[in-house]
Amino acid sequence: MVPPTSANKPKMDKYAFIDQALTERKDKDQLRCLRTLVPDSSDPVIAYKKGRRMLNFCSNDYLGLSRHPRLKERAMDYARSHGCGATASRLVCGTFDIHSGLEAKLARHFEREAALVLNSGFQANSSLIGALAGRGALVLADKLSHNSLLQGALLSRATFRRYRHRDMADLERKLGGAGGRYERILIVTESIFSMDGDRSDVDRLVQLADKHQALLIVDDAHAVGVWGEQGMGLTAKKDGIDLVIGTFGKAYGSFGAFVLCSDRVKDYLINFCPGFIYTTALPPPVIGAIEAGLDLVPTMDQDRGYLQGLCDQVRARLRAMGFDTHSSSSQIIPILLGDERLTLSLSRWLELNGILATAIRPPTVEAGKSRIRIALSSCHTGEHIEYFLQVLRGWNGAKS
Repeated sequence: MVPPTSANKPKMDKYAFIDQALTERKDKDQLRCLRTLVPDSSDPVIAYKKGRRMLNFCSNDYLGLSRHPRLKERAMDYARSHGCGATASRLVCGTFDIHSGLEAKLARHFEREAALVLNSGFQANSSLIGALAGRGALVLADKLSHNSLLQGALLSRATFRRYRHRDMADLERKLGGAGGRYERILIVTESIFSMDGDRSDVDRLVQLADKHQALLIVDDAHAVGVWGEQGMGLTAKKDGIDLVIGTFGKAYGSFGAFVLCSDRVKDYLINFCPGFIYTTALPPPVIGAIEAGLDLVPTMDQDRGYLQGLCDQVRARLRAMGFDTHSSSSQIIPILLGDERLTLSLSRWLELNGILATAIRPPTVEAGKSRIRIALSSCHTGEHIEYFLQVLRGWNGAKS
């Protein structure tokens, strides 16, 4: 037998693993794909899909600021004065005055010692935990923390443990068992959880972090703008939280992220956080939109009050219809169905009737926890809600 040579040896398909992974997703009916929408130019809860007008219950634009004229105007003003790009990282080319000015404004508004602007919530979470942890650290994260926080913990190479969701007794047991074995301990959680819409016990977390001398990191992304005094979030005016992470892509209507911390921690992140050091800064038009949103949000108590009342009303009516909204206490309301095919059926029924409401299934949530995730906005009117509930009733009748 002639041994194979490079000329006659079968050529390996270097993309075989990609085909296999995509086929597995297709077989499980879990393949993600992008859908093209055209947003309405003025109404934040309306979008168009293939020319059809759709009522949007997927968006995190909780106060409708993404279409606000003041954000548009300020973005254009900043483009005229500072151009369309920041041109380099802030450590290479210098920090624009608008970036440092925004950080000073954030610190004043949230009554924190310092603030640092980053380019996205995912980048902030996945990068800063690695900068603060390391091989000798222990990271304890709520089991349902956002994927960006979990990725940050895994990338940090620290010992990584998850405590049961919102279970402070389980967290305390894990803290007690750590007993001097680690260089430092980080507790990581969200304030409002992005899939279930429920909340952390922030006060108890502060107590446990203080007792065990752990760094406490709270992602307040779904709370800032909507909850707390003047929309300052669920971490507002609470001492003992070492880092608060917020985003501008939700209630603030634009893009980007920020960290609230002490001057000492800010200096450390500027020197050791790769997600800050090695990336081009946010472009001036985005900074302009953020500035406008930061001016508007404190004045929007009426919008927040309306939205919070709407949350209570929609949850109550969904439960009265027999739907399980789990432990939601916010503008994020899951309709928990469990079964994946049933969840897809409801999502398709809603879309057929002009409503965008995404089916959330494994691997985003664990098996048996598939749901429709509803995100409410202060721009949803009573008529919008009545239509949504009417369509839900139609599907429920068809199912029975």
